[in-house]
Amino acid sequence: MVMNPQHPGFTYGAPWTPPSETEHLLYEAGARGDLETQLRVLAGTTLYILASKAEVDATPDMITWRAGITETGHNVRPVLTRGLLTPWHPEWVYHSVSLKWIAEFRWRDPQQLLAVNSGTPAQLLLQTTPQHRALWLRYYAENDRASADRLLALRHGALHGPLAYGLACGAHLAIRNGVPWNEVGTAYLGYSDELETLRDSWGITDREGWQRQLTALLEARNSPAEPDYTLRVRGGLRARFGELPSPDLWRETAAGHVQDLGAGPGAVRHIEELVRRILRYEARFRADGLLPPDGRVRTTVAYDYGRAVNLARWGLSARFCDPAEAEQAIVHAGALSKASYGSWEEFSAGYALGRVLRFDEEEYGHFYEQNVTAHRILSEHEGSPWRHIPWR
Repeated sequence: MVMNPQHPGFTYGAPWTPPSETEHLLYEAGARGDLETQLRVLAGTTLYILASKAEVDATPDMITWRAGITETGHNVRPVLTRGLLTPWHPEWVYHSVSLKWIAEFRWRDPQQLLAVNSGTPAQLLLQTTPQHRALWLRYYAENDRASADRLLALRHGALHGPLAYGLACGAHLAIRNGVPWNEVGTAYLGYSDELETLRDSWGITDREGWQRQLTALLEARNSPAEPDYTLRVRGGLRARFGELPSPDLWRETAAGHVQDLGAGPGAVRHIEELVRRILRYEARFRADGLLPPDGRVRTTVAYDYGRAVNLARWGLSARFCDPAEAEQAIVHAGALSKASYGSWEEFSAGYALGRVLRFDEEEYGHFYEQNVTAHRILSEHEGSPWRHIPWR
């Protein structure tokens, strides 16, 4: 048994399963009295402050952080790590903050402590003097966030079944955003962050707008129609002739059909160039392992379905829906994905092509590299849902 030097009232040794790697590291470091490791863990993770939704809505640009008293009588300001957030509630939300933000907070009472995960086995009470907070800032500055892309999961999250399957279809964005892939819960990022992202990136400001965008994604209507039209032409030619069509035949057939339908010269040229772009991207996908040596992409609907999973999670975090509605949408997106592809790898390649055709402009920049990184993590990580959830 080891006493916690930060909280003498708690004794280590009782069986406990940490909900994620963060709480595991904090717990193990606390058990051996390793404050430096605990601070480095905090420097590399997001911390959460509980708030009233009504108060945040009234003052969206202000973070109200209420003080509290621990069971041992300490005057504290509490924060939680992600794995220990309270269950979803329509009237209570979370601000997401960093250790840097906390260090720069105006601590008026020198006796007040920072309480991380108070009352849990992963708890940590920290002094908040200027000298202590300067140390937090140093650890934050030293933390390598450039290599933050990694697969996160919660042990109490969905791991098997239709919900986990659907969540796995949204794993690309979960990796990019640094959140657990298998969670449908209290927060995605933070409540105010969610509202801002939905407003600025999606034009969503209320439940009705969220429902419209979710429906468009689930019906594969959010992305431009031309890529999938072009891929269907190739698939039709292959079915007709029993072999892959030549690039020239594919391009001429796709462009000729839209011309027959009355499209102008600009639209015809766009289809011709789209065929060329798809061929170049597929060649790069094969070189980078997103496709096998003879692989092709059949459809890009994965990009809409994968985002539908995350839009459901964002809507839940923004309180535009309840957990049951979010879960229903996620399961539906998973079923649509399963019907459209033959494997996780096929789904991933379709997602990647849909995304780069929309944003990358053949720069092979961060839009492209993020897809490659997520694909490799999901292919190689021992905890990847690709390894534990069969596609069929």
